[in-house]
Amino acid sequence: WTQAEPFKRTRENIGERKRICALSSLLGEFSPLRADLLDERLFRRVADLLVSEGYSNVGYQYIIIDDCWLDTERDSDGALQADPERFPSGIKDLAEYVHSKGLLFGIYEDYGNYTCGGYPGVLGHLEQDANTFAEWGVDYVKLDGCYTELEDMATGYPEFGMYLNRTGRPMVYSCSWPAYQEGEMDVDYEAISQTCNLWRNYGDIQDSWSSVASIMDWFALNQDRIAPYAGPGHWNDPDMLIIGDYGLSYEQSKTQMAVWAILAAPLLLSTDIAAVKKHYKEILQNKDILAVNQDPLGIQGKRVYMDDSNTTQVWTRAISPKKGDQFSYAVALVSGRTDGIPHPFSVSLEEIGLNNTAGYIFKVSFHALLIRESHNE
Repeated sequence: WTQAEPFKRTRENIGERKRICALSSLLGEFSPLRADLLDERLFRRVADLLVSEGYSNVGYQYIIIDDCWLDTERDSDGALQADPERFPSGIKDLAEYVHSKGLLFGIYEDYGNYTCGGYPGVLGHLEQDANTFAEWGVDYVKLDGCYTELEDMATGYPEFGMYLNRTGRPMVYSCSWPAYQEGEMDVDYEAISQTCNLWRNYGDIQDSWSSVASIMDWFALNQDRIAPYAGPGHWNDPDMLIIGDYGLSYEQSKTQMAVWAILAAPLLLSTDIAAVKKHYKEILQNKDILAVNQDPLGIQGKRVYMDDSNTTQVWTRAISPKKGDQFSYAVALVSGRTDGIPHPFSVSLEEIGLNNTAGYIFKVSFHALLIRESHNE
């Protein structure tokens, strides 16, 4: 899962791009903790844990600071600066520490006057801030969309991406562009996919099964519209994994991991990895599921079946190996039932789009995920 040149932003150079990213567990306003509890010691600790707990060995490479790392004002030259009390060594020093662990470092900003948390945004400082991030050794930039006019995003996000490219430093570009426009105006996913490496489409995930289920439903209902724009180097982002937090049961956690793998989603952890219990850690580090997520074909999967009660679902994704025009498939069997009672159901291969007349061999992995490979005989 190593990357010699991580996450280029031109399609000609991003075919081998990887999608596993590690997101630190305590992320500003998206964290259960107050912003004043986020400091450089915490993120150094997360870097240590990603290595010592084996996450980096299976591909989790990025530590990303979300909102609330900034000082409330820019410096006398107009440059961004970190909160001096919580990040006294500065962001460059923190990035160097993360790099010393063999990991990559990401940061948050907003295309507006302010971030969602009320800190300085990039508006009016796009080139300066892109250069600052490059000088600090940043590898990943998330650009949010608070305090921004929706109509300005179509020019603002590409402009900031241009300045990131001009620095000469490879940086992942994560955009919130469509998440703000969906439901308000037509979304130009072609332009977004040409500009960004990944983009949020829908609302923020919460620590609950109902939130995960609502995201799954939105992606299923909109899959024909958004899936064609996903592929190596440019991905739809259903938001973070909340596995190991408090809101999901063990089975629900496996379901989120399986469906996110089917969706070819960026895997962004939002949990305290020091406190993750063994059986949840096994979900996050399951190599079969990670291999599905990282399949080099980069095809986003879809929901292909739902029963009459709208509870039992089947999701499939075309994966390698491929022989001729026949793909192998990853298949997720998902139950939305909440009563805990076993519920048998049957569905034919034809009903879920598996129609190779030569047949299939299959491997059951991860309880909820069925990996089906094309029969090569």
